[in-house]
Amino acid sequence: MTIETKISEHLKQKENGNGEEKYSSKDFSSDQDVRWCPGCGDYTILKQVQKTMPKIGVDKEDIVFISGIGCAARFPYYMDTFGMHSIHGRAPAISTGLKVSRPDLSVWIITGDGDSLSIGANHFVQLLRRNVDVNLLLFNNQIYGLTKGQYSPTSPEGSTTKSTPFGSIDHPFNPLSLSMGADGTFVARTMDRDPRHMQQMLQRSHQHKGTSMLEIYQNCIVFNDGAFELFTDRKTRPREAIYLEDGQPLLFGKDNEKGIRLDGLKPEVVSLEDGGYSKEDLWTHDEGDKTKAYLLSQFFDAPAPGETQMPRPFGVLYAVERPCYDEEVSNQIDAAVEQKGQGELDDLLQGPETWEIK
Repeated sequence: MTIETKISEHLKQKENGNGEEKYSSKDFSSDQDVRWCPGCGDYTILKQVQKTMPKIGVDKEDIVFISGIGCAARFPYYMDTFGMHSIHGRAPAISTGLKVSRPDLSVWIITGDGDSLSIGANHFVQLLRRNVDVNLLLFNNQIYGLTKGQYSPTSPEGSTTKSTPFGSIDHPFNPLSLSMGADGTFVARTMDRDPRHMQQMLQRSHQHKGTSMLEIYQNCIVFNDGAFELFTDRKTRPREAIYLEDGQPLLFGKDNEKGIRLDGLKPEVVSLEDGGYSKEDLWTHDEGDKTKAYLLSQFFDAPAPGETQMPRPFGVLYAVERPCYDEEVSNQIDAAVEQKGQGELDDLLQGPETWEIK
């Protein structure tokens, strides 16, 4: 079977004769007791993933969840699919090996901000650089939860935690900018308290051919409660968050009364209420524009003096097609076999050079 055939089979919708989905969300719920703290955002993410799996049209036995270490890493136990609770920061490496050997599988990586952006940072960027056809869900709660509340690589400067009692002096990672810098081909963000949007982003992640990196703002109710309240609270969300839609102007506010326009490459917030600006004046989102996607990823840090705070973007910032590492490996192997034949394992182990000892 060629790689093209395997990919085609992997993406093919598998439905009953009446056109209904083959599974329900309950079919993806395991018999294990879910052991997260009451109120943890991981519960919502788990529920939305279980609701999304029947919609992607892949048989359960062809779906694999691989995690590293952390609270989020318990995820594979709670999914009634194949899975692996692996080692700290190495889920991308293990997933790469699986996808290369079994390109027909739908592989999902579950990782946290500590797992993937500290000890696993190298594996994280190598995965994005290679563009392996897997889906990475980055649970970001800006804290180390499993080890009881130390600051993480995404904790804001000044964060007071058990390991930074006088405030963190580290400058945090911006996961979306980091992903853009690593030449990621799909970079997106959603949040635990917007289930509908999360399901949309999960489906988009699956549909992308290549590495999809979906950052999920996830509340840690014990050690970092309310970290994303500005974006999740219904009262503040309209003015603090902006939802991206390909081909549409950047609008936000309770009644979409505000927008973002570009003055050259400098974004600025404008009002549509006073008649000074219209939708035609605004920045139109283009998922294929890398420069503008990077600008959007920078709607993150506190503004410089005299500048306006930009709303935090949610949705797909960037999505392009590029050859996938797993396909290229398969094609290279096929070409080598065609050129040199199947070969023998003993010859391979011995190598092309030998020495005679006298």
